[in-house]
Amino acid sequence: MSRPFAYSLSREIDPRRGAPLYLQIVHALIHDVRSGRLAPGAALPSSRELAESLGVNRKTIVLAYDELVAQGWFTTHGTRGTFVSAELPETLPAPRRASADPRTPGFPFRATPDPAFVPAGEGLAIDDGLPDARLFSIDTLLGAYRDAGRRAARCGGLGYGDPRGTGELRRAIAAMLASHRGLIVDAEDVCVTRGSQMGIFLAARILVAPGDVVLVEGLSYSAARAAFAAAGAEVIGVRLDEDGVDVEDVERLCHGRPVRAIYVTPHHQFPTTVPLTPERRLRLLDLSAKYEFAIIEDDYDHEYHFERQPLLPMASYAPGRVIYVGSMSKLLLPGLRIGYVVAPPPVVKSLANAAAGVDRQGNALTELAVAALVDSGELRRHVRKARQIYAQRRDAFGASLARAFGDAIRFRTPAGGLAFWTTFRDEATLDALERDAPANGLRFLPSTCFAAPPQRGRGLRLGFGSLDAGEAERVIGRLRRAAGAQSARPC
Repeated sequence: MSRPFAYSLSREIDPRRGAPLYLQIVHALIHDVRSGRLAPGAALPSSRELAESLGVNRKTIVLAYDELVAQGWFTTHGTRGTFVSAELPETLPAPRRASADPRTPGFPFRATPDPAFVPAGEGLAIDDGLPDARLFSIDTLLGAYRDAGRRAARCGGLGYGDPRGTGELRRAIAAMLASHRGLIVDAEDVCVTRGSQMGIFLAARILVAPGDVVLVEGLSYSAARAAFAAAGAEVIGVRLDEDGVDVEDVERLCHGRPVRAIYVTPHHQFPTTVPLTPERRLRLLDLSAKYEFAIIEDDYDHEYHFERQPLLPMASYAPGRVIYVGSMSKLLLPGLRIGYVVAPPPVVKSLANAAAGVDRQGNALTELAVAALVDSGELRRHVRKARQIYAQRRDAFGASLARAFGDAIRFRTPAGGLAFWTTFRDEATLDALERDAPANGLRFLPSTCFAAPPQRGRGLRLGFGSLDAGEAERVIGRLRRAAGAQSARPC
């Protein structure tokens, strides 16, 4: 005999969803029980009746009923049929509204701020200084992966391994740094990470306790500041000028404060691109020894210098005072997610232990492929070719910026790196540009994401490396249109 069933589930069941239909029905019926629409002891329609009502196969309903019986929500009584259990499997409070989304978290959690980066998507994205992935041969990369896979299969390298990274890649990185950056290190001094951001995060984990102070450049990389804040640090911005971070301000901030580290980008300061002078580098190392804080040196694009030989990293002449963070993202491809940290072996061990608590180890196959690219000389050949292309793009981008904006903006052609730092004489121009950027199909880092309190400052970091000549002209044209009448001259 047909039982009356007053509740229609059809509006909650959609075959186009990713979840199987029977699970959608399970969740919908559990929701009705918890909300009180189906009371304990209530009779359910037969599987055939409910299947006809919902327009689904009867086997789908049988699966749903079996699952609900197994979980304790429903019971069966021989030929009498299926009923809501008198004793339900949990005593969660009923939702305040019958239409509440069942995916709403039923527990407290810490909401984290959105990261400041430019994701792929609709419109024209202006990155903050990424390489052009099109310049690296995909056939070369696939060949390296193929050879790495064969080698790993022969020697058992596809299982769990060292959380510091494969020995092959750590040795290759150590040799590269010794040859081109003056760091006399070996594999024991290297920890491979999933990008330089992970290296910064791990450094924060082992250096900082809640209440400690970390100093950063007054205009700086927001993701690094977020990593230190996540470790409980008080993050303080240090004054910045045309010679880099103000070391006298560093010393002032060290008085009476538990400063544990300073994070700097001395080679091409992020975002302004200015290098830290040799005198200030030495002074910063002296202060590190005096106040016993670590220097986290982020050397994210060392190879891309266009006008002179770059200064050696601070880690090359004070390895005991510096945690050196680098990345293969700018040299090869960001998508490979290969970064590294160089530090004394006991520090590397702590970094690796912290990394193992997050993801056990990195991608051994990718690490072996990248090691092969380094050892074969393929990486150096690519960098030499790419550096020439980026130098041409830099000059063309700067000339186009000057033509488009004239006196409305200030910028200095960077001696290295893959981005321009531009500031605006009238902030109303910058306000208009950012306000109208979406309407012009533009996406870029907001001008307010760089300043570290108590320091202030706004500007746009405009990456040119990933744009060919035509793309750069379109980007700058759209920037000019977004700035509108506020800008000095038409494009």
